[in-house]
Amino acid sequence: MGHWTLDDINWDSFEPDKVDTELLKLVKAACMIEHHSSAYGQYLCAIFNEEPGVCEDALTWSEEEVQHGKALRRYAELADPNFDFDDAFARFTKGHPIDISAEQSIRGSLCGEMVARCAVEVGTSSYYSALRDSIDEPVLREICRNIAADEFRHFKLFYKYAKHFQETERLSRWARFKIALGRFLETGDDELSFAYYCGSGDTKPYVRKQANTDCMARTLPLYRFEHVQLGVGMSLKSAGIKPQGILGKTITRMLWIGFRLYARHLQRAASYA
Repeated sequence: MGHWTLDDINWDSFEPDKVDTELLKLVKAACMIEHHSSAYGQYLCAIFNEEPGVCEDALTWSEEEVQHGKALRRYAELADPNFDFDDAFARFTKGHPIDISAEQSIRGSLCGEMVARCAVEVGTSSYYSALRDSIDEPVLREICRNIAADEFRHFKLFYKYAKHFQETERLSRWARFKIALGRFLETGDDELSFAYYCGSGDTKPYVRKQANTDCMARTLPLYRFEHVQLGVGMSLKSAGIKPQGILGKTITRMLWIGFRLYARHLQRAASYA
């Protein structure tokens, strides 16, 4: 499925004077989460153990995600030579282990798991698109462009499987929508906030709520309406709701308003405000 490698990145075009040190903290967090995808690939193989095609695709997917992590790690080390990835990643994985021996999906069904995976790929594609459009440094822009395209392609893969399992499980649109929405709301869980904490080099004790507030207060303002519109539209599609229908447009507009209000709230509550 891959279309690029680290050797395809024009590292010589790096412009250190255009590095945004605050956004670099997001890059450090992202590189650890992407590196951790090898464990998620094993998790998917465990719950789809009777679906060898899914397992094969999941392992290929995880390899591409780890490649994203390697590219982001190399960039972070280029922009900040003092960044100790090995130490930060060791602390991150110790504090946020993944159960790779699960026998069933935490989403309750195979279709539900694929809908949740769609939501993740939608979120990451939108995130890297928003980050790409918010920075001036050319190397990071190129990396984000490549990753965003990969994540969109990954969405199409998981959407294909979601439709396949939906044929037998017949989850309602409401059930699929709740799964997709619930997965988005999990951006408030420990994975993102703890990765941000570990990557930032903060020596103070870890406080999940504050770390998540600081991380999201830097992340959400990057999004423009078109980023949210595309992300919500793709998620609605995975839930069986037409993005361009009246219901889809209404949901998109309501979520955008809520998104902006929440972003402002977090900016006021951030520890660096």
